[in-house]
Amino acid sequence: MIIEIKVPALPESVSEATLMSWHKKVGEAVSREENLIDLETDKVVLELPSPDAGVITEIIAQDGETVTAGQVIAKLDTAASASVQAAPAQSTKEEPAKTPAAAMPAAAKIAAENNVDLSQVKGSGRDGRILKEDVQAKPAAVQSAPVVASSPAIQIVGERPEQRVPMSRLRERVAQRLLQSQAENAILTTFNEVNMQPVMDLRNKYKEKFEKEHGVKLGFMSFFVKAAIAALKKFPVVNASIDGKDIVYHGYFDIGIAIGSPRGLVVPILRNADQMSLADIEKQIADFAAKAKDGKLALEDLTGGTFSITNGGTFGSMMSTPIINPPQSAILGMHATKMRPVVENGEIVARPMMYLALSYDHRLIDGREAVLTLVAIKDALEDPTRLILDV
Repeated sequence: MIIEIKVPALPESVSEATLMSWHKKVGEAVSREENLIDLETDKVVLELPSPDAGVITEIIAQDGETVTAGQVIAKLDTAASASVQAAPAQSTKEEPAKTPAAAMPAAAKIAAENNVDLSQVKGSGRDGRILKEDVQAKPAAVQSAPVVASSPAIQIVGERPEQRVPMSRLRERVAQRLLQSQAENAILTTFNEVNMQPVMDLRNKYKEKFEKEHGVKLGFMSFFVKAAIAALKKFPVVNASIDGKDIVYHGYFDIGIAIGSPRGLVVPILRNADQMSLADIEKQIADFAAKAKDGKLALEDLTGGTFSITNGGTFGSMMSTPIINPPQSAILGMHATKMRPVVENGEIVARPMMYLALSYDHRLIDGREAVLTLVAIKDALEDPTRLILDV
């Protein structure tokens, strides 16, 4: 029996997706629930499992095409066996050039335009797939004489090369949300600095026992999550959001943690983070980081959130003004910790200091609440035993 392979129902607010790389060819056998192709949306990458065992008889939509929910993209013969090699169906539209199975369409396109041998490129994507970033990092075998590329997608003139590549759906969505945030929120940022010595001392004292007991390293983010929650409990408006003309006060603390991934910045959510221990937080963040690297974050991992934390210090940032993640009303920015001179008890001493930034929506949060929230975070970090005693 011939059955149609359709694009599954897409997540709420997602209207279309992009086909990535087919894992099967026409004539190849597949087993039930075997992943046929990945679909990239503006939020996550979804897998499309085979509804039944059989042989692929036709591939209708090719790599890189935009598809919608319910669209037929392939056909499967459940009565055929692996030895039956079905002939490719004739398509009325021109077939795109075949690309190596391990290379994403954008990567193959850039490689072809720059004379890069994909067999010499190591893929950093899931299952070793070659991403466009891998190709761009590979020296291209470009002619030494000045040339002008025939394709409008890339122009190479003399020693001033230019490339034009399409945005990924995630990058498009990030751009849209950032513009939305700046256009719809009255964003202000307040700053403070925190002495990280107490947290560093506590971490150094117990990190080996902590890792042995819980099987995960004790980082700094869990302290910041706990400090932020303690501050949000004191100032609930910072954990609230605006819905039309209403203010929604959230009685729970779902904290978004910004994580870099090969596809761009993602913000998975620690749900009910106030009920999590330091070990629980560290384990969940480590799991999110691994999923983000492999492109396996699920939509539910990225949905919701009442407050976010981003750590620009990972890349060496000393100061920044983070942008709010709608519909949230505030975001905490961490930065690099540096030894700096400070005055304690009338004397100048060197301390590991970090600048903190709290961006907030002034439509909802007044300066007083914003400043006091950041001070509460600072105080909790400079006396971390308060986090344990909940004072």
